[in-house]
Amino acid sequence: MTITTDRPSTSPGASPQGKSPAGRPLVARALEALLTQRVVLLAVLIVIVVVVMSVLDAAGALSGAFDADYMASALISAVPLAMLGLAQLLVILSGRGGIDLSVGSIVSLTSVIFGLAYGIWGWSLLAALVLAVVVGGVCGAVNGVLVSYVGFPPLIATLATYYAFRSLALVVSDQKPVNSPVIQDFYSAAQSIELPLIGGSLPLVPLGIFTFLVPTIVIVWVLLNKTTFGRRLYALGTNDIAATWSGIDVKSNRMTVYILSGVISGLVAVVTVAQFASARPDAGTSGNGMALPSITIAVLGGVAITGGIGRVSGIVLSTLLIVWINAGILLALPGNDGTQFQLLALGLVLIFASLLNGITKRKYGGI
Repeated sequence: MTITTDRPSTSPGASPQGKSPAGRPLVARALEALLTQRVVLLAVLIVIVVVVMSVLDAAGALSGAFDADYMASALISAVPLAMLGLAQLLVILSGRGGIDLSVGSIVSLTSVIFGLAYGIWGWSLLAALVLAVVVGGVCGAVNGVLVSYVGFPPLIATLATYYAFRSLALVVSDQKPVNSPVIQDFYSAAQSIELPLIGGSLPLVPLGIFTFLVPTIVIVWVLLNKTTFGRRLYALGTNDIAATWSGIDVKSNRMTVYILSGVISGLVAVVTVAQFASARPDAGTSGNGMALPSITIAVLGGVAITGGIGRVSGIVLSTLLIVWINAGILLALPGNDGTQFQLLALGLVLIFASLLNGITKRKYGGI
């Protein structure tokens, strides 16, 4: 006698329980969306932070009002952080351990040179701005040559240039900030303004959002999504050997991203001069510096540290999340304690982002 057992057939697209992906529980689909769509997760986290801080504000647990005006004023620190996060996005996307630890010292060196040109040498603002871009690009080119053509690991190369550029900033400035009257008047470039054609119904927004950050976001987005350079960058970040065999010049493209990182750092230098009303030789290296927060923003924004994966929208949202977390901490813990807890929060956010990237890669095969 032959005994046959009928088994329910399962189509290739169905789950083991015979349900199609659309038939899975809502919670499972929501969890997958949160883990695989970093933009969705960041948007949810931003809403949670705003709600929690608003509740604490209503309960009188904060030293000040966490309202729309305060959140808008906090965006002044988002301008340099987001721009350097975009610089890290470009570098990390290129793969092979791409990273740029020197962005903070490039900001310091370029801010001093910009301050001297505009505030002491009598150059026009446009000429000094072009000089800042060129100096930043040259610094980035040094990194690019060391990484792409000499073959140094990016971590070692950019750590070495971090110390070199930081030292040059101190030497060029004679360890003193440049704060001539012209530079002090340049503070107006960092003032908050009313949104055009809207009037006073919305909070004042820092001018740097429109003059520096938005143009940088647009240019980087276009480069990555609408040009052959962007496609080449994703290709070599995913597998540079395959990219080489497909005819992509890996060395020149990888060097280009370091030059772009330097150019963005040069623009950030101009932003910091406006914000501080002074060209400081430690503008990008004081405290915990600018390099580590920018890397944290990139990782939190969904940029795979191995390269080939990352989106501009993730950088923007992760910057908003960190800026508003820091702003809330300062209200919850006034004084020096707030500053120290900001560093703790930054470290916890980086650990969270790294764990999340690992879980997503193991469970779903990507970010």
